[in-house]
Amino acid sequence: MRALATLATLLLPLGAGEAAGRPNILFVYLDDLGWRDTGYAGSDFFETPHIDRLAAGGMVFTDAYAGAANCAPSRACLLSGQYSPRHEIYNVGTRPRGKAQHRRLLHVPGTAALREDIVTWAQCAKGAGYATATIGKWHLSDNPLRHGFDLNIGGTRSGSPPAGYFPPHRGAPGLGDAPAGEYLTDRLNEEAIRFIGSHRAAPWLLYLTHFAVHTPLQAKGEDEAHFEGKPPGERHHHAVMGGMIKSVDDGIGRIVAKLEELDLLRRTAILFYSDNGGYGPATSMRPLRGYKGTYYEGGIRVPFFVHWPGVVRPGSECATPVTAVDLFPTLVEMAGAAMPPGQAADGPSLVPLLRGGDVPDRAIFWHFPAYLQSYSRYDEQPDPLFRARPCGVVRRGDWKLIEYFEDGRLELFNLRDDIGESHDLAATRPGLADALRDTLAKWRTETGAPVPSEKNPAFDAAAATAAIEALGRNSGGR
Repeated sequence: MRALATLATLLLPLGAGEAAGRPNILFVYLDDLGWRDTGYAGSDFFETPHIDRLAAGGMVFTDAYAGAANCAPSRACLLSGQYSPRHEIYNVGTRPRGKAQHRRLLHVPGTAALREDIVTWAQCAKGAGYATATIGKWHLSDNPLRHGFDLNIGGTRSGSPPAGYFPPHRGAPGLGDAPAGEYLTDRLNEEAIRFIGSHRAAPWLLYLTHFAVHTPLQAKGEDEAHFEGKPPGERHHHAVMGGMIKSVDDGIGRIVAKLEELDLLRRTAILFYSDNGGYGPATSMRPLRGYKGTYYEGGIRVPFFVHWPGVVRPGSECATPVTAVDLFPTLVEMAGAAMPPGQAADGPSLVPLLRGGDVPDRAIFWHFPAYLQSYSRYDEQPDPLFRARPCGVVRRGDWKLIEYFEDGRLELFNLRDDIGESHDLAATRPGLADALRDTLAKWRTETGAPVPSEKNPAFDAAAATAAIEALGRNSGGR
């Protein structure tokens, strides 16, 4: 999957017992960064030398998944450690998505904000003596300070930059003093450096949750020009996206330099993750099928690595399927904190994997009882009307099943042999498909997952068919 530079030139020397105490924790969370969008993961155009160096010095997870295929529900899974039926955030907002005449079922609206009775890992770490900060996108409520963070820079209910990536950053806490021309990604990275510098006594947990590379697609002029002058790759070629990713990477380089300057890098665990798949019109997840919003691999498989000196073996790789809910117990164990009593936790800690061990075999799940419309101008769409229709998904071992609630249709894929999900085996392996469907049904019962079943009275089959045919004609039949 990845081409890493010679480790001897990249890795910092590790002293025995460097991580014997509780580490500082830097959690870098990107928005819409695709599985292939870094150099270490195989991008042939985007440039991420600082990220690549950290990946080379840690453990790369090849089969890491977001909690959902788009922003808010994925973030709710991450912060709560729970699958979506428990926190009940299923989509960005609660309104119906897509045209009413195209939706066969009435969707399950769920809720729009993370409930305050759900304890987050930030609260657990704070209770264990960590200084906590969230810098960047929040998207789960009006005020992240009510969810365990001591400091909030930039976080509101908004899922996009307040007014784009350039000032004014209207209504964003701590960003009202932005000078003209300031680039938001750079500012958030500098705020991270400021937080680290003022908390060198440790321990601290910093949730650096960039708006990048979410739309609007805006890069600094010099970075966009750099990629406009570069030959396009076979997979990637979008100059603005390249510039946006470069700003993230440059900032990570500056943050690591500050950690080195303060002699904190050896005592800091760095996690790098993305909230869902990449934005289809500007990047490609190939060989994965799909992109942000779909429940094919391109929409939910994401980049993830952990750099933890003295604990994680440099240059290691893990193919165990892991998902966002696993990060809650992982961060709690890293911090030497306690899990909240009485609160359901849907994933195991990944610390045993990070130490070279294993975690119990299990299935991982997704639940999406709603609709998410397709992009208005993009040809490579599995479904021209919806990126996602109401569905449930389970992965167990090499096998992945998608169950569609509109008509009960099943899709079955062997991800070891067919990572691109091009061969549906539901008809040829009916016994396995039925068994995985039963696994899904049992899980839905255990979690109280609502399944939409009420017909939408506004649905118009003829209109939906006509829309699909018209989109097919406009895209040349693709």
